[in-house]
Amino acid sequence: MKKITVLGKDHIKNKIYTIRGLQVMLDADLAGLYNVDTGTLNQAVKRNIERFPENFMFQLTDREKNEVITNCYNLQKLKYSPHKPYAFTEQGVAMISGVLKS
Repeated sequence: MKKITVLGKDHIKNKIYTIRGLQVMLDADLAGLYNVDTGTLNQAVKRNIERFPENFMFQLTDREKNEVITNCYNLQKLKYSPHKPYAFTEQGVAMISGVLKS
């Protein structure tokens, strides 16, 4: 049986960023919340891309990635990744939940 971990709202609130004027969560943070690796999460999104219109997700530019790394200490791990992270709006986060469970 899987162990269930309940996260406090502050834990999730600390993973919400404002990028392009939108409240978003990054793929790496969502992967951690769903206990999968980032590649698995992004692969699930790509297999179901029709369920993720532009207002659900977008990929950060190099400039946005560098700004996030500079301003958010907990995202230093992204510094050495060759990939630009994906950002998910509230609707995108809800859709990921459905995609990962299917």
